[in-house]
Amino acid sequence: MPQATQQFLEIDQIREGVIVLRDQSLRGVLMVSSLNFALKSDDEQKAIMYQFQNFLNSLDFSCQFLIQSRRLNITGYLEKIRELEKEQKNELLKIQTSEYYKFIQSLVGEGTIMNKTFFVIVPFTLFEALGTAGAVKLLRRPRISTLTKEVFQRCKSQLWQRMEFVALGLRRCGLKAIPLTTEELIELFWRTHHPKEAEFGYYPEIPPELIV
Repeated sequence: MPQATQQFLEIDQIREGVIVLRDQSLRGVLMVSSLNFALKSDDEQKAIMYQFQNFLNSLDFSCQFLIQSRRLNITGYLEKIRELEKEQKNELLKIQTSEYYKFIQSLVGEGTIMNKTFFVIVPFTLFEALGTAGAVKLLRRPRISTLTKEVFQRCKSQLWQRMEFVALGLRRCGLKAIPLTTEELIELFWRTHHPKEAEFGYYPEIPPELIV
């Protein structure tokens, strides 16, 4: 009998914008903006690299940097251009719209257009919040599959402080970083495992009880 994908994932649950793993450790995810480093002047490039180096040296916890490359489907955009061309009453604008359509079409034909998304994954563990003895005691309790509300809130608060620290460090490099909500995290994992459906903009409806 085929096994569900969930059985192979280390995720126990997603609540209040936090990923809870099976070992009861937590993960927060920041989506980070990008900048065109090549267009910066030499002085600006050196300043950015210096700030990023300082940011990395200031971390006293591990982080994971994730880059997702996904094929960008622009069929809908091309269809809108074609509709706009048909609606144009000015002959010159009609010709220009048609030429623009052909240009975009040829651009797509030369190669796949990729969309890159950048994330920083910030961890926090029970051992850091409760100490080794406290964490082992909690994990050994029978029939405990989720964190207690009190422990979760304590861990979440400290995780949030780490995420704010990371966001501040990236802001000094000219980057914006925002934490993903529960719904956004669910969509992120869904499109990771369903790239073809996500390419065409399809996302399943998320039950309200999962968005906490």
